[in-house]
Amino acid sequence: MTVLSPAASAASAPPAAAAEARRVALVKGLDLAAKVRLLTGASLWSTHGEPRLGLHPVVTSDGPQGVRGTGEVPGETGLLAPAPSATGATWDTELAQRLGRLFAKEARRKGVDVVLAPLVNLQRTPVAGRHFECLSEDPLLTGALGAALVRGLQEEGVAACLKHFVANDSETDRTRYRAKIDPRTLREVYLAPFERVLAEAGPWSVMGAYSGLDDGTETAPVLEHRRILQGVLKDAWAYDGAVISDWAATRTTAATANAGLDLVMPGPDGPWGDALVEAVRHGEVAEAVIDDKVLRLLRLADRVGKLTEPWQAGEQAPPLPPCAAPAPVGDADFTALREVVTRGTVLLRNAGELLPLAADRLGSVALIGPNAIEPYLQGGGSAYVPAIRTVGFVEGLRAALPDQVKLTVHRGGSSRRHAPFIDAARLDGMHAAYLDEDGKLLGQEARPTGDWGSHSVADGVRDVVLTSRITLAEQGAHILEFGCAGRFTVTLDEQVVHCGQDDRGVELIVESSHNHPATHRHTVQVGDAPVVLALRIELRVVDGEGYGRFVTAHLRHQPPGPSVADEIAEAVTVARAADVAVVVIGTNEEVESEGWDRPDLELSEQQHQLVRAVSAANPRTVVVVNAGAPVLLPWAGQVPALLWAWLPGQEAGHALADVLLGRAEPTGRLPWTLPARAQDVPVPDAIPVDGIVDYREGLDIGHRGYDRAGTVPAFPFGHGLGWTTWSYRQAEAPELSVPAPLPSPAGGDGPHVTVTLTNTGPRKGREVVQAYLEQPFLDREPVRVLAAFAVTEVDAGATQTVTLTLPWRSFQAWDEESGRWRLRPGRYRLRIGRSSRDLRLALDLDVQADAAGARHTLRPAAR
Repeated sequence: MTVLSPAASAASAPPAAAAEARRVALVKGLDLAAKVRLLTGASLWSTHGEPRLGLHPVVTSDGPQGVRGTGEVPGETGLLAPAPSATGATWDTELAQRLGRLFAKEARRKGVDVVLAPLVNLQRTPVAGRHFECLSEDPLLTGALGAALVRGLQEEGVAACLKHFVANDSETDRTRYRAKIDPRTLREVYLAPFERVLAEAGPWSVMGAYSGLDDGTETAPVLEHRRILQGVLKDAWAYDGAVISDWAATRTTAATANAGLDLVMPGPDGPWGDALVEAVRHGEVAEAVIDDKVLRLLRLADRVGKLTEPWQAGEQAPPLPPCAAPAPVGDADFTALREVVTRGTVLLRNAGELLPLAADRLGSVALIGPNAIEPYLQGGGSAYVPAIRTVGFVEGLRAALPDQVKLTVHRGGSSRRHAPFIDAARLDGMHAAYLDEDGKLLGQEARPTGDWGSHSVADGVRDVVLTSRITLAEQGAHILEFGCAGRFTVTLDEQVVHCGQDDRGVELIVESSHNHPATHRHTVQVGDAPVVLALRIELRVVDGEGYGRFVTAHLRHQPPGPSVADEIAEAVTVARAADVAVVVIGTNEEVESEGWDRPDLELSEQQHQLVRAVSAANPRTVVVVNAGAPVLLPWAGQVPALLWAWLPGQEAGHALADVLLGRAEPTGRLPWTLPARAQDVPVPDAIPVDGIVDYREGLDIGHRGYDRAGTVPAFPFGHGLGWTTWSYRQAEAPELSVPAPLPSPAGGDGPHVTVTLTNTGPRKGREVVQAYLEQPFLDREPVRVLAAFAVTEVDAGATQTVTLTLPWRSFQAWDEESGRWRLRPGRYRLRIGRSSRDLRLALDLDVQADAAGARHTLRPAAR
């Protein structure tokens, strides 16, 4: 959709060169103030337009589980995809590219030009709050899938915004901590996926992180880190796109401008504007730096079709380039999301080949568990998408089972740490009074709900007072739970029961405490007569700057009810009578979210009790884990069948039914390692010490750390079963000689290895062939690294040859002294198999450089 209107002087130039010449000329025609104005957003989601340039506003939106939109359309919904960790579990770049195209169509439906995705930070620690938003713990797998998602988006004319550059891998104090990483680890691990995506897919924008970086040469917030933004991203990698700040992450003027940041978001306020104009006039920032930023923004606008012929201020803007109207959301989109879920579902265990279930042999199914009733479909935070529809596990299984099969559903106990929002029937409405700073009433409204989460308020309102009457009728202990953000006071019958004095503004947004405030529980004993309580909540309006002005108040209530033991006993009774029991456990929005890291990997104890009790009662028990990130499963080796279903998005129920009943094969492979014990986790927390997160594990991230320690995980990186079995026959590699320097990490010229395998089972199946490179100098290197993978589909009984491409970068190391990549000559062993611990073939490779260093040779070694 690029609009090409070359200036007359460039008429004979190639189209790309002519378009660039035109953009350069446009920048020169603007005065300084007008140029600087373009470098801060116009609003929460869009940039400024400029008629003199033919520049229309460019609209951004959150991803990466879909496209949320800008919020300008009340009640707008959209396609809710599986969490990125589920996409990571597919190990399938072609499928990821198709998903990117689907996101692009969704963006066009919503008038969005830039999708803030994919996230290619790494799952360094399993407790990271945004673990579910990451693709993998492995840099190679992350880079390959991230590049595919970017290609899918941008081939449809929608920009990707690759994030968060760089090493923003945890949430605790994420706006303040510094990641301390040695130069080699930074290059080979944390920059590696960004470098690959840039080389293979060329994302049109990159987002700079909240956090800081200490790379041994410079310590600064990433947005002020000149060595990393300008030196690596723009200079060394020749990146020509726009660097966008994470929202409200920019704190300084000259430092961020000189470091390489191009666009401050959100707007219209921020630390640039007039201050940046003055910095240029005082010589703190060169005007050429400003020109480069504007040029990058024009490139972005041109690439998404938002740069036309100029027009005069006050005149109607010229029409945007025509493009095909995206088809409305329909069944084809739902089918596509359903495929991603089934392809990502991981069959961890299948003793006695319990799965798949034969529907025609079933008389009854017991569906049990807290997540069976309330599935957790998406993680919390900026990735949230209001779904156009959701299919829960109950609904999906009921629709798939034959009518004669009895489906019984039991919760088996709650897994929540917080009480549910209060039933509206217990409230006499929730009445809001809006007051100015003098206490004058500016307006009123009433709502039936106890959920006043991030409720927006108008300018001029300083305080909001909520009042209601709460009626508690049942005998026993009632728990009222209050959660508010900012400065507030909660009273019951004129007695203060909870208060807060946090006067921060936008910081409440970036740490997500406005969505998930800390809560206080108040117990009320009810006897023979109902209790009626007068509630008053006084809230000071929080100024979230570009995010708007808001108040937050949560009123939750837990009435007296059956004990956990009683609910588990009921579930056991139902399970014992059923032909098969399906137990769905997992996390929820209290556990996995942007804004905080988990304290541990534990599920609630009652979920463990439920699984053990049901599996003891019924030997045909299938356990389904509904979680985006690892949790500890101490009983994993005892249950007959175990599935990992991720945070599956809107088609959750249909996808699970497809897998359980064998309509689709669960072809997922773990994109991270599932630990057996908490003490086995190489990086057990993400807590800064004196403001520093020390990446002391170096190169040994994820599965590499387990290999280094010799630890046996519950299930290894890359593990996953299916409906068939595989025999790996042989691996071969031809001799290859290439001139120096070695190709880029995009790699089309890397060494090729062919692997022959046979589907030895009864059904067609899809296999993920994985190759791990064991390197020389093991005292300094990881035990093995993922070097290549490929997905193939093979008919039952058939034999197939798969080609793997090993990037030359696998045979290189970052040399800290010279600041360059160096070939590491020596003998390598390539081990090939089904996971990082199920390695069935081995191939020795000799890698050498000639005496002059002019050519590099790889040849198979005799064994």
